[in-house]
Amino acid sequence: MARIATVYYPAPTRFVPRDMSFIRWLKISEALARLGHEVDVVVDEPLRFGWWLRRPERMAGTLRRVPLRGIDFSTYDVVKTLFHTGYETFARHGGDQHPFVICKLGSVVGPRDMEGVYFYGDHRAWRFSVQQRMARTARYITVLSQPAAELWKTEVCADSKLLLVPGGVDREVPEPRKNPFQSRSERRCLFSGNIYGRTQQPQAHAVLVAKLNELGRHLRGHGVRLYFQGTGETSGLDASAVTILRPVSYEESWQAMHFADVGIVVSAGPFMHNNESTKIYHYLRAGLPVVSESGFPNDHVVTSSGLGWLVENENMQEMAERVAAAANARWDREAAVRYVVDHHSWDQRAAIYDEVIREELANSGH
Repeated sequence: MARIATVYYPAPTRFVPRDMSFIRWLKISEALARLGHEVDVVVDEPLRFGWWLRRPERMAGTLRRVPLRGIDFSTYDVVKTLFHTGYETFARHGGDQHPFVICKLGSVVGPRDMEGVYFYGDHRAWRFSVQQRMARTARYITVLSQPAAELWKTEVCADSKLLLVPGGVDREVPEPRKNPFQSRSERRCLFSGNIYGRTQQPQAHAVLVAKLNELGRHLRGHGVRLYFQGTGETSGLDASAVTILRPVSYEESWQAMHFADVGIVVSAGPFMHNNESTKIYHYLRAGLPVVSESGFPNDHVVTSSGLGWLVENENMQEMAERVAAAANARWDREAAVRYVVDHHSWDQRAAIYDEVIREELANSGH
């Protein structure tokens, strides 16, 4: 058993898993705790009446939330940072000399703007500089896909120890309870995820909004309504084409996936060089047929599950036709659920970390 700290968000925030970055932070921490480790989620969390999290709070079993303010990372066997921001948070609080750091990345960037990696200019340069610091101090670097690993090896550090840990999904999810959709006469198509904003990945935001608006307009001709549920700036969504569902918690978000007819995935550009779509795992876990633009590193999950189709990238008319067909097709949903649970659960992802942590600590005599 190891004492593990997981670190991500730098600013005062409530630990509410709505955004996928927070969901992954929670889920991988929970899974490591289920494997027997003592896991502390390190967060600068305001509580009621202006008070702050000042002492550890038990979440479940060996999982706790602990305050970021005054944290001493040297008391942990392992520190796992999430994304570029998590490493910055960790370093800012005096931990970057820790001997056993695992740095997880959602996207790897190169030393220059490149096709398929949707970070540009100064923001991309900042991310690359953080990666260079990670390469000097981390025991392991975690990436989502093989293309991300190759980019890291060629552009950042060929000698880094890399772990390939894609996104995942829960083994157990809430049961269907309440239908959140207004219309019962139209088929329901769901986009559940993050569309970013004008200050956070503005180029990706603009592309995603434009695609959702165009797709929604095409879908109207097929008797299908497009719904958006998630995070990001929604002011650019055309209300005549896309219905925005109210913001909900991660647990509540399963209701939309249970009651939708089809789940969709659209890309921020012609293809995603190294960043996968985690929503694919969640749609499939809910038994929801998937229609996805091609070009994601985890495209194969859609086809391997037998519960979805890939369509030509940037062809919203074809996507609308396939969504309409998918809503009326007969699927073996139970087989797809078994597939995603057997191959893509958070427990399986955490097992990769568990193996290297136990091996490294045993070799060090810990």
